[in-house]
Amino acid sequence: LDGADVALMSDAELAATIEHVGAFSRTAPADKLRLVDALQARGEIVGMLGDGVNDAAALKGADIGVAMGGRGTDVAKQTADVVLADDRLASVAVAVQGGRVIDDNIRRFIFYLFSCNLSEVLVLFLASAVGWPLPLRPLQILWINLVTDVFPALALAAESPEEDVMRRPPADPGRSILSRAFGREILLSAALMTVGPLALLAWRAGPTPHAGAEVTTLVFLSLSLGQLLHVFNARSARPILFTRRLWANGWSWLALGVSGGLAAAAVWLPGPARVLQLSAPAPADLFAVVLAASPVLVVGQLVRWRRSRRRLGPGRVALPGGD
Repeated sequence: LDGADVALMSDAELAATIEHVGAFSRTAPADKLRLVDALQARGEIVGMLGDGVNDAAALKGADIGVAMGGRGTDVAKQTADVVLADDRLASVAVAVQGGRVIDDNIRRFIFYLFSCNLSEVLVLFLASAVGWPLPLRPLQILWINLVTDVFPALALAAESPEEDVMRRPPADPGRSILSRAFGREILLSAALMTVGPLALLAWRAGPTPHAGAEVTTLVFLSLSLGQLLHVFNARSARPILFTRRLWANGWSWLALGVSGGLAAAAVWLPGPARVLQLSAPAPADLFAVVLAASPVLVVGQLVRWRRSRRRLGPGRVALPGGD
């Protein structure tokens, strides 16, 4: 549509026409701003790319104003939100992908830490609610928070982009990170990490539980292992087991090795075990620990598999590696 035709249209006519037009040519500065406003009125997220003084109003009015850093005027660069240093349009796509990956990794970090910390709270709260002694000592909780959680959470910042990261529609700028769906998934994950340690507490402590060193060690290990396994749920919204993505983040595996080794050191090394009041469990108890820690991984991956299958449509399933 030619700019002269745009100038003759009312705002209502422009709003009704704009979704059917692929390109506008020779558009006046005031009409560029009208185009931005018309798109925003339809709920669109608008990016404006410009280099001249006459683009300043539209750059300012758009959700994201992008100016050319090389041939762009000072007015355009000062008005815009983003300045392209290389003047290449393809750099916009690179920046969008980078921003979406950062947003995803922040959400992974929050999801992982919130669900892990909530599981610790639930273990202590529910044990107290039924009249049992606290299954974890303060130093043991501190060890889990500072050693088991921190390194895997930091490794989530190195996750690679999801396969559909550039096929998603723009996110709602007013959305909250802690949405209801996000909160429900945090609560589900925390509950799955809670049930195993409490089951071990009830099983080993008997009808009148007494949280001695042997029992607290089983709770400590099952909770620590469950949180380490939960990293695989936090890494992707899709199932990650048996896919290429499982091995994509080397930092995650390094973090799991370091955190797992430190958790084991707290139990099997005499010095830390004495300070933390832990004791080495019997080999048969280790199987119970693994069994108690596994629900969060098994159920979490099944939930992600069902979600991926639902998104792909009836009769289709996600292939390994997201192909």
